[in-house]
Amino acid sequence: MAISLPTRQLFIDGEWREPVNKNRIPIINPATEEIIGDIPAATAEDVNIAVEAARKAFFRNGGKEWASATGAHRAKYLRAIAAKITEKKTELAKLEAIDSGKPLEEAAWDIDDVAGCFDYYADLAEALDSKQKTPVSLPMETFKCHILREPIGVVGLITPWNYPLLMATWKVAPALAAGCTAILKPSELASVTCLELGEVCREVGLPPGVLNILTGWGPDAGAPLASHPHVDKIAFTGSNATGSKIMSAAAQVVKPVTLELGGKSPIVVFEDVDLDKAAEWTLFGCFWTNGQICSATSRLIVHESISKAFLDKLVKWCENIKISEPLEEGCRLGPVVSRGQYEKVMKFISTAKEEGATIVSGGARPQHLKRGYFIKPTIISDVKTSMQIWREEVFGPVLCVKTFSTEEEAIELANDTQYGLGSAVLSQDLERCERMTKAFQSGIVWVNCSQPCFSQAPWGGKKRSGFGRELGEWGLDNYLNVKQVTQYVSNDEWGWYKSPSKL
Repeated sequence: MAISLPTRQLFIDGEWREPVNKNRIPIINPATEEIIGDIPAATAEDVNIAVEAARKAFFRNGGKEWASATGAHRAKYLRAIAAKITEKKTELAKLEAIDSGKPLEEAAWDIDDVAGCFDYYADLAEALDSKQKTPVSLPMETFKCHILREPIGVVGLITPWNYPLLMATWKVAPALAAGCTAILKPSELASVTCLELGEVCREVGLPPGVLNILTGWGPDAGAPLASHPHVDKIAFTGSNATGSKIMSAAAQVVKPVTLELGGKSPIVVFEDVDLDKAAEWTLFGCFWTNGQICSATSRLIVHESISKAFLDKLVKWCENIKISEPLEEGCRLGPVVSRGQYEKVMKFISTAKEEGATIVSGGARPQHLKRGYFIKPTIISDVKTSMQIWREEVFGPVLCVKTFSTEEEAIELANDTQYGLGSAVLSQDLERCERMTKAFQSGIVWVNCSQPCFSQAPWGGKKRSGFGRELGEWGLDNYLNVKQVTQYVSNDEWGWYKSPSKL
């Protein structure tokens, strides 16, 4: 199926603008390894122009056009964006599938979530109006106090390639709902649908400069955005190494950041599960989105009494997963996003073999696919906790397996990681699930499932998975300053010079 990719420029101040250096980056279809288009390559000069546009939009007409407008006013634009996204769902899903390698059906789910997220934050934008001047109870009647919630200002949003438009929306929607203006810098590996968001904003008449979209290489565009003195906050989702650099850059000007830096999440399967249901959640939790999920439950910790039967079932199911080009009907596993990612994942697999682990299933290119960055769903057993495959994030369709005999052992294995994004437990004993939930050292826990995510619930981790929360009301709070306003309301003199003890 031939898909035509739109040719876009940078989206700055409500217009499409060629980058200052006029350079572009080729788009490579990961399923065919063919160049199918290109995107503009922004640099620091373009960042400066976009930041200026965003600041102008934030302060335009005293902020009345956006920053200090009512939440209801901003909500109208967010709902218009949601409606336009829904209108373009089929087109956007296909673009995302060929750009990122994501199976078309999964891309379509994501586009539904994009529209739903904009609608949800439209509701929260409206709700902000009733939360202004929130009163605070004080111990002294001579004072009154209230709280204002105000937009932080211009925010830089740096997003990954595994959920290109959805991860961008998780940041863009709450930022705009709060009244911030924004510069979005998506990953150079999958930017097509993020640029189309610019066209959506243009079509619905979003005020110029409220959202600006810069594509380009991380060092050339992301780094100057993170360190820019007139960007008031950075929100980043991506690798631990890049997150550390962003923290360092932000620290130079004491700029707030929120970071979501991936994970190495466990899924603990107890002996009382229904094997078929548990197998589906285990495979979905690791192989969905071609295994390129920050929260992937890629460490299977299974009770020793069912380990052989469960592993046999997983292998059998893996052999029947349809691996194909993303636009083919029934595709469940497409290619990883790039040659670099393909080589990285294959290196993880070969290193696991060298260290003594056993490749139970997969571990190679599918024989029927001679081109593209395809990797069979891979299961690795005989894993030791010292091995790289157990300790490091693979970001590909690779599941490593260990067994346990007691609940205490399962908890110890689950928490044996520097990350703390997600954890899952599968068991019919809900009291045991509750104990595991409390014991997991992670920001998200799934009980008898893996990976469900909703706009209404907080998303984020602990340890080296980062800090801060996206989604829900917590996602909106990321982009709001809380201002205390205290008023002296007594007609009496304060009398400090007479009675210092008053304070």
